[in-house]
Amino acid sequence: MNDNSKSDVLIAGLGAAAYSAALYSKRYQIKTTLVGEEFGGETAIGGLIENYPGQPDIDGFDLMMKFKQQVDKLQTETINSNLKSVKKNINGKFNCILDDGTKYEVISVILAMGRERRKLDLENEEEWTGMGVSYCSTCDAPLYKNKEAVAVVGGGNAAVEGAILLSKYAKKVYLIYRGKSFFRPEPILLNILNKTENIVILLETEISSLLGDINGLNGIQINKSFDGDHEIFLDGIFVEIGADPRLEIPNQLQLQINKETGEVQVDKHQNTSQPGIYAAGDLTDGTDLKQTITAASQGAIAALSAYQNVLSHKSRA
Repeated sequence: MNDNSKSDVLIAGLGAAAYSAALYSKRYQIKTTLVGEEFGGETAIGGLIENYPGQPDIDGFDLMMKFKQQVDKLQTETINSNLKSVKKNINGKFNCILDDGTKYEVISVILAMGRERRKLDLENEEEWTGMGVSYCSTCDAPLYKNKEAVAVVGGGNAAVEGAILLSKYAKKVYLIYRGKSFFRPEPILLNILNKTENIVILLETEISSLLGDINGLNGIQINKSFDGDHEIFLDGIFVEIGADPRLEIPNQLQLQINKETGEVQVDKHQNTSQPGIYAAGDLTDGTDLKQTITAASQGAIAALSAYQNVLSHKSRA
């Protein structure tokens, strides 16, 4: 591949871990390339953030814009295309190809692509996305102001937070979960949930089909384990059932995957099982606390490891 561009480190992703890695990498004064299409990751669509040190309350998108501005100020090369493939070459470096066909030869790679949100896998779900079906309560809640009814599907923090947020806009909110109890949401959220009068909690309930027409979703059919099938008319449904690590590139590289969590296995230096490949953020098993602050921390640590690897090579970009 003689037509490769050259860089010292390529960072895949545009979320907190990736921007943090880019910030530290540039400050180490090594040639850094940042690639990706989905700006801001989970933080950017996380709504109001009140637990990021130094920022008592800030919208997640605005926080990620601050990350980006700091990285852009260092004139970091950024390409709006996802990483497609990575292969080690005979020089001990990595040949990287992006979705747009751009090619790079790099010494270190930092994977920070995060996770992809899970779907219900029901008929018409894809077609009605944006037409009553949403995967981001914080993004789309204002669209349902004064609407009659919406539903949130899921049993974790995101689902409970989404239901509470939507209760401020829609007249009625159904919170639907297939389990007998919610999946470890923060106690303070449960307290708020139980005090919110316009939220109807449906446990041990599954959605069997989406109802609608050419204009999009207008309801759902549910199956309650103890009460049979029912139809609920809705203006919208929000799917908050978690997300899975993006493992296409890790699987290409045959990286070690944590069997229990399905995440890329890393050590305290963000090393993966492949020398020269590092991973940070929600993609990894580095911590159970999936927060902006931990992703940023891991990105900084990965940048230091990638920098040390660059220094160990005789030839640099």
